[in-house]
Amino acid sequence: MKVALVHEWLTVIGGSEKVFREITSLFPEADIYTLVAKEDTISNLSLNQRRITTSFIQKLIFSKTKYRSYLPLFTLAIEQFDLSEYDLIISSSHAVAKGVLVNASQIHVCYCHSPIRYAWDLHYEYLKGTGLNKGLKGILVKYFLHRIRQWDIISSNRVDYFIANSEYISKRIKKIYNRESTVIYPNVAVEQFEAVQQKEDFYVTCSRFVPYKKIDIIVEAFKSMPDKKLIVIGDGPDFKRIKKMASPNVTLMGYQPFEVLKHYLSKAKAFVFAAEEDFGIISVEAQACGTPVIAFGKGGSTETVINGKTGVFFYEQSAEAIIKAVCIFEKNINDFSYTEIAEHASAFSTERFKKEFNLFIQNITRNAN
Repeated sequence: MKVALVHEWLTVIGGSEKVFREITSLFPEADIYTLVAKEDTISNLSLNQRRITTSFIQKLIFSKTKYRSYLPLFTLAIEQFDLSEYDLIISSSHAVAKGVLVNASQIHVCYCHSPIRYAWDLHYEYLKGTGLNKGLKGILVKYFLHRIRQWDIISSNRVDYFIANSEYISKRIKKIYNRESTVIYPNVAVEQFEAVQQKEDFYVTCSRFVPYKKIDIIVEAFKSMPDKKLIVIGDGPDFKRIKKMASPNVTLMGYQPFEVLKHYLSKAKAFVFAAEEDFGIISVEAQACGTPVIAFGKGGSTETVINGKTGVFFYEQSAEAIIKAVCIFEKNINDFSYTEIAEHASAFSTERFKKEFNLFIQNITRNAN
């Protein structure tokens, strides 16, 4: 079968890009389609030798750094890819990748990281966070998001099979698209980590600095706990704002290479995670280091963290809730087995993902024939 692989953009390496990399490894002859790509990202994903087709957005000014500014063009751009020569199309989608045009003789499988967050679950949060909840500009953005939701539902019918990255996302796919899905948890490179029992006296968090990740409430919580040290790794639009609110016991390190991230994940008392995440690869990586996770008890974290065994949940996205959870964790810190935490993380390995994904594709293509 001739295969095409589709992903929104290859400009940064986040969780969805790590998943896409493993999907590409299963189909070494497949062609790749993406709205916009950066050479260094392609190189870091080991895709240099692959045939990669980008959209017209690639040629627009500042497209490699300000590509999100072209959001109104995404739906048009994704529909311009001519995939008519392919038998199997696999889209890795958290926004518009699933919207490629297909015909009745083709099989389209979508690995869904999430339905479009800012158009559905995070609609009001997105508007408030960007200051677009009022005024003429706000009216235009609300209308555009309304059109995005319409397109999103229509384009879901172009998918033959949905794969969800968690039970949480499977429920959202059912709620929004009224479609069934198969859950295959994303790959986590647990083999690159090892359990470290000798922990140091600090906490760590790592994330892209965007509103829904809730880095601000983690920093606010530790600001109220001056005797506890917090290391924050990551970068993004909210970095400057959060840096201004940080107290002396909070260190913002910005983006860091893998070895630095691995060091802090391994040595931390616990990893703090406040987002209502679809899955949360980084929290599994922390557990692979034998590091407990203090997490918001909703979304994908409820499937990757075992409350009281591999971590502690809090149930409100607030600084106060995090403070209480840290206190509970410290009171029970000796109850956590670092080897058991790492063993739990091993269930989310890359090898397991590739085996399950490959078997799924084999089954549907066998049935199609």
